[in-house]
Amino acid sequence: MAAKKTTTETEAKKTVARTTATKTAAAKTAAKSEEVKETPKAEAKPAKAAKEIKTKIAVQFGGKGYETDDFVKMAKDVWTFDLNREVADLKQIDLYVKPEENKVYYVFNGSELGSFDI
Repeated sequence: MAAKKTTTETEAKKTVARTTATKTAAAKTAAKSEEVKETPKAEAKPAKAAKEIKTKIAVQFGGKGYETDDFVKMAKDVWTFDLNREVADLKQIDLYVKPEENKVYYVFNGSELGSFDI
């Protein structure tokens, strides 16, 4: 009977070893899947957006020359000094340049209308 017992014990040990190996493999697989789940999907590259093109606009007339930034600076000065407003309150500037009148017409924040000389 000793031989049967040894064979049975050996088979039992093999079964325990296989079960342990299976559980270990399952635990590793679960750990890997958890790692995959923890990786945020926000890291994915965003869709290619249209490239922003840097532009520079210059207006020349009557011996004078102005660029876009010059008009924006003048408009901000009108907002702060002439209208006594805070620059932080200025959200939108629309400018219309009329060189023949030496004027720039503005619309601040979609509602404040006026003009200034250039």
